[in-house]
Amino acid sequence: MTHNFHWNVKGPMFNSLHQMFMTQYSEQWAALDQIAERIRALGYPAPGTYAQFAKLATIKEVEGVPAALDMVRHLVAAQEATARTARKLLPVVDEADDQPTADLLTQRLDVHEKTAWMLRSLLEE
Repeated sequence: MTHNFHWNVKGPMFNSLHQMFMTQYSEQWAALDQIAERIRALGYPAPGTYAQFAKLATIKEVEGVPAALDMVRHLVAAQEATARTARKLLPVVDEADDQPTADLLTQRLDVHEKTAWMLRSLLEE
């Protein structure tokens, strides 16, 4: 979603949103690698195709090309949903005594909550 919006954003906020979205999708890509490597370290195959990602996704794709501020609203919702998912997993990894995964979740939670805050700030008057 973030990469799609980076490519397709337009309007008066084009430059700032284009740059912000690029920073965000670059960070997400790096995180995806860390998550995949953690999955492999736990002995499971990491999903690696768009079909697998779509099957596992809980955040729905956005149809068409929304207006710039609607893109921001979609991304806020996605960041908040991702943070909620990470938070829900913390008791599971705590019960499993899986400190590396707990650390990864804490890092992701920090990034997604901060990103949601930054995006929400764009929607304030």
